[in-house]
Amino acid sequence: MEGPFFEDFEVGQKFRSKVGRTVTDVDNIWFTLLTNNTNQIHFNKDYTEKTFPEEPFYGRLVVNGFFTLALVAGLLVEFTSQNGFMLGLDSIKFLTPVFAGDTIYGEAEVLEARPSKSRPAFGIVKIRSWGINQRGEKVIEFDRVFMVRKKAKGK
Repeated sequence: MEGPFFEDFEVGQKFRSKVGRTVTDVDNIWFTLLTNNTNQIHFNKDYTEKTFPEEPFYGRLVVNGFFTLALVAGLLVEFTSQNGFMLGLDSIKFLTPVFAGDTIYGEAEVLEARPSKSRPAFGIVKIRSWGINQRGEKVIEFDRVFMVRKKAKGK
């Protein structure tokens, strides 16, 4: 199995995604419509031009925040939860709007790591994750808790 095991995590350890991901209008519109989000700021350019003509929007479509959250979490999976599964999200903050053409990178820091009380073959890890755009601006920040396999069951 590839990816980290519970024993590989240490409080204070940091990660940065190896690659970035440039967001497109198609990503944003499809995600928004697939999730039945009816806020036109994500898919109706005419609406945004008339409603939000000022900076920083300038009438552009705003990328759905939940797409940005999923993207940042996904960019970090190989360093975090590839051998596990998510238990929860907390303290989600959307800090700067994301627009089509922005390239997002993921970064994270381990906040907690403890053995699971209910599943001895797993540990529970809490990380703070954030997304950075191509200008170095933090666009999102959130805490993620996941359960991850131990190298040796029950140890």
